[in-house]
Amino acid sequence: MSKIKEILSVLEEMAPLAYAEDFDNVGLLVGNQENEVTGILVCHDALESVIDEAIAKKCNLVVCFHPIIFSGLKKITGKNYVERSVLKAIKNDIAIYAVHTALDNHKNGVNKIFSDALGLINTKILVPKQNFIQKLVTYTIPENVEELRNALFEAGAGKIGNYEDCSFNSKGIGTYMGNEDSNPEIGQRFEFVENEEIKIEITFEKHLQSKILKALFTNHVYEEVAYEIYDLQNKHQNIGLGMIGELQKPMSETEFLNLVKDKMQCGGIRHSVLLGKPIQKVAVLGGSGSFAISNAKQAGADIFLTADLKYHNFYEAENQLVLADIGHFESERFTKNYIVDFLKKKILNFAIIFSEENTNPVKYL
Repeated sequence: MSKIKEILSVLEEMAPLAYAEDFDNVGLLVGNQENEVTGILVCHDALESVIDEAIAKKCNLVVCFHPIIFSGLKKITGKNYVERSVLKAIKNDIAIYAVHTALDNHKNGVNKIFSDALGLINTKILVPKQNFIQKLVTYTIPENVEELRNALFEAGAGKIGNYEDCSFNSKGIGTYMGNEDSNPEIGQRFEFVENEEIKIEITFEKHLQSKILKALFTNHVYEEVAYEIYDLQNKHQNIGLGMIGELQKPMSETEFLNLVKDKMQCGGIRHSVLLGKPIQKVAVLGGSGSFAISNAKQAGADIFLTADLKYHNFYEAENQLVLADIGHFESERFTKNYIVDFLKKKILNFAIIFSEENTNPVKYL
């Protein structure tokens, strides 16, 4: 048997919680991570009916896409659908874990799944995540460079796009003089030392900072480690919301919208005025994506597929592209399939079950 906390590390591998947006509520929402897992039920929304399904199928961990607890709960009395679901989960000792924007922002997550369903190629992030990269600068003697640098790489530093083990190294002269309490690696107390040093510059994702610093202090030979950490303005090209890609062959607007309706199983598609131009470059953003209309324009998209567009959002098309609202649930439809497939490859000792509950609250005539 495995404990819930062991499953959490697998879920973090699939969708690191550090990738989530600040407004979001992801991770373990309900339950004790020390409990033994009897089974995992994967769903889109952890509604009361899904908790009933988990009970019936003897699953005590529900992995959902949307967090059932989004804003703060001051009381849990069962007066609404959120409180009823949470009460039933607690009463039956069922844990609930949500991935939401942690998976939205992953390069293989929600929007890659969306893109793949439509057959898009040459995909890249539409809205790259900002303020997520930091840079470490440190100094050491030549004899320590390889060991230290490799330890930093092992801790997760030095990844840039499709490359890893990236760093910049330059030679220089370091100086110091230790006091009566010092124990210098080179030279003596009260001796002014000039010594050849290598300056190492390396970037990392900011949530790894404690791990990077631990590797630095553990593998550096100096008694006092000189280092600096900077916040970078660079966008992270492999983390972010939405995706833009291309169709293998251009299609007419009507032909493409019918393809989307079929592939994403849409009850209907609301769209802005058609421009009479072929569709080649397609931007997608699963869930509510009106905030990224300008990003889709700047990326040169012929059409932007998303959900929850309001009346006035459609005016923002401004004859530059077609805006299409395909439905919130529909735009994220295949996310739970991805979660099930991922977990089945990683976990072999108990059942991982695809929820049969359709939790889409929107119905169509």
